[in-house]
Amino acid sequence: MRRLALAALAGALVVLMPFGREARVRAQPPASSVRFTDVASRSHFTYTSNNDYRPGGRKFFPTPMCGGIAVLDYDKDGKLDLFFTNGGKLPELKRPDSSFWSCLLRGKGDGTFEDVTQKARLAGQNLDFSFGVAAGDFDGDGDTDLFVANAGPNALYRNEGDGTFTEITAGSGLDKKPKDLLSVCAAFFDYDNDGRLDLVVTHYTYWSPEIDKRCMGPGGTETYCFPGTYKSVPNSLYRNLGGGRFEDVSAASGFAAAAGKGMGIGIADFDGNGFQDVFVANDTEPNFLYMNQGDGRFKEESWAWGIAYDEQGAVVSGMGADARDYDNDGWPDVFYNNLKAQIWALFRNQAGAHFRYASPSTGVAKLSRAFSGWSTQFVDYDNDGWKDIYSANGDVDYVGPGAEQPDTMFRNVDGQQFADVSDSLGADFTVKGYKRGSAIGDLNGDGFPDLVVTALNQRPRILVSSGGNGNHWLWLDLVGRKSNRDAIGAKVKLTTSGGRVLQSHVAVSGGFLSSSDKRLHFGLGAEAEARSLEIRWPSGKTQTLERVKADQVLRVEEP
Repeated sequence: MRRLALAALAGALVVLMPFGREARVRAQPPASSVRFTDVASRSHFTYTSNNDYRPGGRKFFPTPMCGGIAVLDYDKDGKLDLFFTNGGKLPELKRPDSSFWSCLLRGKGDGTFEDVTQKARLAGQNLDFSFGVAAGDFDGDGDTDLFVANAGPNALYRNEGDGTFTEITAGSGLDKKPKDLLSVCAAFFDYDNDGRLDLVVTHYTYWSPEIDKRCMGPGGTETYCFPGTYKSVPNSLYRNLGGGRFEDVSAASGFAAAAGKGMGIGIADFDGNGFQDVFVANDTEPNFLYMNQGDGRFKEESWAWGIAYDEQGAVVSGMGADARDYDNDGWPDVFYNNLKAQIWALFRNQAGAHFRYASPSTGVAKLSRAFSGWSTQFVDYDNDGWKDIYSANGDVDYVGPGAEQPDTMFRNVDGQQFADVSDSLGADFTVKGYKRGSAIGDLNGDGFPDLVVTALNQRPRILVSSGGNGNHWLWLDLVGRKSNRDAIGAKVKLTTSGGRVLQSHVAVSGGFLSSSDKRLHFGLGAEAEARSLEIRWPSGKTQTLERVKADQVLRVEEP
């Protein structure tokens, strides 16, 4: 196996509990009118993903992983905002100047943004090296809060509702992790359905500048160390106790029973028992599938479900991950990407019993072999009702042909095959680089999903879709009352006026280092109305709406 640098230290629909098999509908021809335009230059901000590496410099173990993204509406004005994490000075683990600051951009609703990092009291925070970010209203006050995973102590920021954030990590229960434990990705979700958002955090290894190891490649050139050079560690689960306090239940829940090198997170109810399960992509080790038993305990069942390895029984450099229902059969599937010459993994859920490896049969194996993928999402970019696969690509190291890579979009054709349509999406979409984080949201309000992507030592790309193919859409802004306020875990069955059934669930996790818009997206194709919407809230309540017009953002509160 090639030498994998820490290999990263490191929708239309998503599913819920099946409401019935969905009719298969022939997809439209490729929507060639859809393009993505990078509008980042239209806004004034200085943020770049700064990992403190320059050609010829020392390659510290955390360096390849930098640039997490959260898409959120932090000020509740109905316009999406962007938060970016950043690296730090190595080996000092300090942020000596603003080039290492994280960044908060306030959206104006037209695809342009204002830098409000200092106004929001986020300037200079996390004074070490940051990786992933999770966004969620953990205290249920209606304002979206932030959790940032770091090389050093992690950080929890409470949204004060006045445009500012306050770090409240001390005393929260999230401040007790070992200082040298590298936390990579995180996601808010309500694992016990008590109405409060809990937190899962993936960890990679124990590392500090003092124990950093120097590894050499062919010809005596320095390279990033193979992941196995460092110790594997368990992931963490924190239960929200209310009042800004969390309890570490990693051991009691079963999370601490398995050690790996945790990366991307995908959350869904894979077996339909009403409780959210957690998939974790591991780097060069078997993946984890934590199945929620409904009593506060999880069982790691990746082997039993057939998702620990690929079809050849091999481990790969798992990076980003997402859990969505790509074939519209009513069961959430799993996708994760990995490095060049490996095969990206698409696993189809077999009616809540196990997974089937679908990369070869769907064309994903052939399409992905030339790329090193990091962040990834299922996204219905053309609003035809089928979830496509986006991947942010770039090699781990800075050497060799093809190290800088373009992004890819694999278009879903009837849930059976995928086709690479990347070159049809415009020159801004296929810009080459060392991509890392990505997140999704409708940044300009036209109903088509947009992409935000980071790359090492570059400004982020803010890729706004041109839309314009005539397909209809619906975004649902669900608000929980007895359920958690973000409605994470809510399941929706949408039946169009023509009888097509689409099913999805609310989840902001997915990708790598990042958190997407919590609003639930449905692409409707030619259908201009939903005959009905059936919502099953995490509390167990069921709500039905009828004759819902397309092409709107619909806010629905739990009864």
